[in-house]
Amino acid sequence: MLREAAARLRDGRWRVVVVALAVLAGAIAIAGRIASGQAADNLRDGALAALPLAAGTLTGEIEKQRLVPLVLARDDAVRGALRRAGKMQEAALNDKLKAIAGDASASAIYVIDTEGIAIAASNAGEPTSFVGIDYNFRHYFQEAMANGAASQYGLGTISGRPGLYLASRVDDGAKPLGVVVLKVELDRVEANWRSSGFLVFVTDERGVVLATSQPEWRFHALAPLSAQDAAAAREQLQLADAGFEPLPLRRGAGDGLATIDNNGKSRQFVEVVQDLPGAVPDWRLWLLTPADAALSSAANTARLTTLLGLLLLGLLAFVLTRRRRARRLRQEALARMNAELESRVSMRTAELTRSNTALAGEIAERENAEAKVRRLRDDLAQANRLSILGQIAAGVAHEINQPVAAIRTYAENAGRFLDTGKTEPASGNLTSIVSMTERIGAITSTLRTFARRPGVAASPLPVREAIDGALSLLSGRIRDSGVTIVKPRGNASPVVMASRIRLEQILVNLLQNALDAMKDQPDPRIEIDIAEREDRVLISVRDNGPGLGPEAAGNLFMPFQTTKEKGLGLGLVISQEIAQELGGTLRLDPGSAGGASFTIDLRRIE
Repeated sequence: MLREAAARLRDGRWRVVVVALAVLAGAIAIAGRIASGQAADNLRDGALAALPLAAGTLTGEIEKQRLVPLVLARDDAVRGALRRAGKMQEAALNDKLKAIAGDASASAIYVIDTEGIAIAASNAGEPTSFVGIDYNFRHYFQEAMANGAASQYGLGTISGRPGLYLASRVDDGAKPLGVVVLKVELDRVEANWRSSGFLVFVTDERGVVLATSQPEWRFHALAPLSAQDAAAAREQLQLADAGFEPLPLRRGAGDGLATIDNNGKSRQFVEVVQDLPGAVPDWRLWLLTPADAALSSAANTARLTTLLGLLLLGLLAFVLTRRRRARRLRQEALARMNAELESRVSMRTAELTRSNTALAGEIAERENAEAKVRRLRDDLAQANRLSILGQIAAGVAHEINQPVAAIRTYAENAGRFLDTGKTEPASGNLTSIVSMTERIGAITSTLRTFARRPGVAASPLPVREAIDGALSLLSGRIRDSGVTIVKPRGNASPVVMASRIRLEQILVNLLQNALDAMKDQPDPRIEIDIAEREDRVLISVRDNGPGLGPEAAGNLFMPFQTTKEKGLGLGLVISQEIAQELGGTLRLDPGSAGGASFTIDLRRIE
């Protein structure tokens, strides 16, 4: 019987050990998976935070370059060259395109006539010159001629380098004259992506990789292309021999993880994707974050932590069991000792009574000392508060001393006027007292932040609000320059249908030009005036600077024409475009003596 009981006990203990080990292994595995998931989520959050920056680097470069062909399409030199295409050399236009390409960091800028022949280019005269090349087969040329603007990513026929082509049609009234094309190579964008530490690339609607921080991935595909899609991609990208091999990238089943296989080694990445509708239609931006180290570290840390935690729990359970047994033994020993202790209680009672009396005296003395310390601490705290209040009161009293003195003077004078029956001067003094109290309120109130600017949508706008907003934006520069600003007379403020931000942009541009023109001028002065003519509102900005010469005035609203050393020559062009979008005009007033005068003409609304 005893042997069978001992055997059953041993078997039960082994089953407990096996179950405990199984639970331990399962807990460690689950902890590893949870930690890996949390680490992946953290990496995904970081990637999502970096995604707008990576997208902004690309879209910012594209949007910066997109303006150049739009402006050149309206340039008189470009139109003139297309009208006489093939009749003479366009050396001046070639030089101009070369200078603009250098300033804009564009790979090339060239002008194509209606037959598809390039007649001028920024690389004219070079071995790789585009002049005389037939671009009639290019999609960007055909689409721009048909729709007015186009973009195409492809391989250069001469340079052999990939880039994004941005095209804008040049019109002569209703008649198309040709197309202006800018090619931007995205090397700087790709270098920026590489320096970020992420793996970034852009794909088109077929999944073909275009711009990428991994150059060897260019013109590969996310997945194998059908014969029809491959043929369409070759024709679109001008890649006759491209195979569009699939990327060594295996995407996870909805977990946001991707695996890259390279030379027999696999690496895990967290992927995030963003569409780029504002840059080029159908482009998508992919950002991959290396995840192997983070996932492995998180999983191993979680497994080790779980193992240590469970071992500590087991140790704690063992210690508690031993302590419970020891406590039971101690209780038995204490029960035996209790009888002996009870016999000694009576013997110690007298001694404890004497000790308690002495201790009570010490406690009372200590309580008195602690009360004194608390009172001293409270007195010090009160003195500190009074000192701070005194400093605040002294500052406020200093600020409001003059208004209070003025209030007293006005009150005394008002009393004298009332004694003599002069009610009108007394009323004026009382009004001044009210003004002084408002000043005191302004001194003691907290600083206010400026109001939020409204959105850019057009709405009924009092003109004075836009003027005040522009002056507020330039208040620091105006104050430092010492220029006197003369604001519109009267309090009337006609209302126009406009966006405040856009109207302020025009006014800030005109005011900045006036401030630049009056540098080192004696007695500098800027006058802002508002006039109404039937259903029009005229806003004038005049300065008393050196003015504009005939040549500068004639080329004032032409792109890239400027009198400033570092100016690009687009400020007034853009301001004139904004004025036209608002249904008005921006013009230089003729015959302005002793300075320059500009007028914004907008439609007035009731």
